[in-house]
Amino acid sequence: MMHFRKMVLGFLLAVLAIAPAAAQTAASGKNLTIVVAFGPGGGYDVWARLVSRHIGKHMPGNPSVIVQNMPGAGGYVAASWIYNIAPKDGLTIALISRDVAVGPIIGAPGARFDALKMAWLGTPATDTNVCIANASAAVQSVSDLYAKELIVGDVGPGSGTHTYPAALNALVGTKFRLVSGFRSSADVFLAMERGEVDGICESLDSVIGKRPDWISSGKVRILFQGGSEPNPHVNAPFVTELAKTSDEKAAINFLYAGQGIGRPFVAPPGLPADKLDALREAFGKTMRDPEFIEDAARLKLEIEPKDGAHLEALVQQIYASPKELVEKMKPLMQ
Repeated sequence: MMHFRKMVLGFLLAVLAIAPAAAQTAASGKNLTIVVAFGPGGGYDVWARLVSRHIGKHMPGNPSVIVQNMPGAGGYVAASWIYNIAPKDGLTIALISRDVAVGPIIGAPGARFDALKMAWLGTPATDTNVCIANASAAVQSVSDLYAKELIVGDVGPGSGTHTYPAALNALVGTKFRLVSGFRSSADVFLAMERGEVDGICESLDSVIGKRPDWISSGKVRILFQGGSEPNPHVNAPFVTELAKTSDEKAAINFLYAGQGIGRPFVAPPGLPADKLDALREAFGKTMRDPEFIEDAARLKLEIEPKDGAHLEALVQQIYASPKELVEKMKPLMQ
């Protein structure tokens, strides 16, 4: 744990070095900067670049939009940067990991922010997470997960690729073996193709967007799905079916609460009201923009937007969870 704390501090000190440059860019009034919490090629990066191509025309002055990748600590580096360091000028926002929103309540060492004070702008979609396995893997069903080991790629604590399989191992006795060190899910997909790992727990839109034929061709099998509710288009068990007791079901629901947060775009806390309103209005107009919707369809991404007020209410609901449940989940989600 001490090693991880030092690693996170190192990441934050490193991004401090780029903060002045980001502030100078934003202060010029010519660019909107979108910081994305993971490396190039992953699902978050795809969503950030999609939004970047359309949001500028819905903002005063029609600024150009720059996407800046800031990976590290499973998404905690970017979330902590936007909260503590980013300029409050209305021209600097971030796409953070949905799962880091629960970081402060579970005492995650990299969560240097208050999710209740974050300026939530909205999400273009809510998510279904799927745990998938190569067709060549020994594990081909949920029942296999209790008897055989499945090697899965992991992009770091704070991400669903890490938190979901690790916590399910402890909660219900699955046998995921996590391999860490990947910068994005795109790197895990390459490792799956090379036979270096057998699977991943990742957002369905990310799998379909980057490997459109994997599921339909049978190259991979969906073991189970998770989210705020079952996706009727996914023919796989819902994650709460793994629970044997009501306590286990409550724990799994808390574990997957972040899926309802989707792909959250945020701004720094304490933003002047007029700037926050302008950002939320621009985000909302982007979600309704026919060209944006057409662009998303081309990428095989489904648009199911929720506004900032919806995300605020969801975060408040998560933070109102019973104390005993939170204490139970803390060691499993850090």
